Amino acid sequence: MFRPHHSPNMGAARSANSAGNASSLSFLSSASASSEAVFPLPPDILVEIFLNLPPNQVVCVIRLVCHQWKDLADGEFFWRERCRREGYHLQDASRAPSNWRLFYFMCKRRRNLLKNPRGEGWDLSNGGDGWNIERPIVPHPNEAIQKNFATSYQMCIKSQMIELEKEGYSPSFMDEFQPSIRISDWYAPRCRCEYVISVQLLNHRKEVLQEFNPDAVYLPQFDQQIGDQWHQMTHVFKKYGPGVRYIQFIHGGKDSVFWKGWYGARVTESCVEVFPAMDT
Repeated sequence: MFRPHHSPNMGAARSANSAGNASSLSFLSSASASSEAVFPLPPDILVEIFLNLPPNQVVCVIRLVCHQWKDLADGEFFWRERCRREGYHLQDASRAPSNWRLFYFMCKRRRNLLKNPRGEGWDLSNGGDGWNIERPIVPHPNEAIQKNFATSYQMCIKSQMIELEKEGYSPSFMDEFQPSIRISDWYAPRCRCEYVISVQLLNHRKEVLQEFNPDAVYLPQFDQQIGDQWHQMTHVFKKYGPGVRYIQFIHGGKDSVFWKGWYGARVTESCVEVFPAMDT
């Protein structure tokens, strides 16, 4: 049976690292205690120190040390300054957030809200021989992408519903900030084919508030000398008003020569992101 070999040096390094972290926190706590008992550290110096600590440590550790530190770590100035230093700028300067800490973490945790954009996990409508998951015939510009969906000789559609509150975007956050919502999708031909996409912003009753529904894209058969290149479809929803609770992402395609198999449009790296801050 394989048993991992633990180097004494590795164990010592971990112990030293843990001891270092504990020592740092112990130092901060003792500094606070001594400052309250003997001389208080100037708030601007404390804030500067806190701004150079990981944000989770500020929230989970620093706030618990003493009342003074909690007030500084909870202050609007601290999180507004943190946003400024990390480049999280308001899209509309006239609409300052009521909670800068929430705004900061929503910016920090920006991510693709679609599950498994390169593989399984979608609601599928299969035409022809249905959807197929394959390796890209021609490399994608992003070398990390090693899978794509391929469509068949009748329309293949797949969709995914995003519930914003489950993803951490509360109704109050969406209504107050109305953050930009960026859509991105990559598609490519194999033979003559058709590619379609539709993205809808829905309210709590799943009624359409705004949608992106461009005309179908018709792609010619690829040129052997050029290769069947990948194309990117993008759209940004802005100033869509209050009430957005869901995002419905739908796309698909088919081939135009009706060949059995998977010769239609190929898609991959689909992405839906919420941008609380201005995209710089």
